[in-house]
Amino acid sequence: MAITGAAELLATWEAGLAEAPNGRALLLHRTARPDADAASLPVLPVGEREADLFALRRALFGERMQVRLACSACGEDMEFDLDAGELARSLAGRGAPGDSVVRVRQDGWDVEFRLPGVADLTAAARAADPRAALLARCLVSAVRDGAAVGAGELPVPVQRRIAEAVEAADPGADVTLNIACPECGEPTRAELDIASYLWTELDAWARDLLLDVHLLATSYGWSEPEILALSPLRRRYYLELCADV
Repeated sequence: MAITGAAELLATWEAGLAEAPNGRALLLHRTARPDADAASLPVLPVGEREADLFALRRALFGERMQVRLACSACGEDMEFDLDAGELARSLAGRGAPGDSVVRVRQDGWDVEFRLPGVADLTAAARAADPRAALLARCLVSAVRDGAAVGAGELPVPVQRRIAEAVEAADPGADVTLNIACPECGEPTRAELDIASYLWTELDAWARDLLLDVHLLATSYGWSEPEILALSPLRRRYYLELCADV
């Protein structure tokens, strides 16, 4: 993964300000996979996108991720660290790379189902029955005793088996933390939304950087492109010189 420059990251942040969370996640994914066809990203399996975003987080802000979570039992705040690189490698190593279709055989049914992508989840969430909508979108084929049938004819046990097969093939689609509270000892489960976490960090970074640009432009008369072309280390030294004046 090529590390994106400051100007490109600022452009991504600026574009994301007007977007909903799904749009921001897509912008971050494009940053993580700049060589990929933009149209292909929303249909990649969700776990593949999560692995890409953890890898991007590691490239931009390092391995250590600080997470704060309230205990569901006693309400105590819990703070702990996660390793972004380890999570990226773990998610990338799961499932069958390049195979986005699972096959289920049960009670005379032969079903092929495509692993859902972000676009599928987003579209299904707008439907009156999200589960049925997702099933219809991602069903590749369903055959019962040699006859093709539609998604609406799949019995509940087969639907459950499909869900189990999808979870096994794309476990990174749901990164769930299970943390024991140091105060009461009770476990708390919470989903780790890497897209939201990374956007929050990018937003803080961008605002800090723009403040640096303002201070240096005011002191030296440099343009924004000239300031962004400086390495972070040189920018910091110039800012220290401004403070000493």
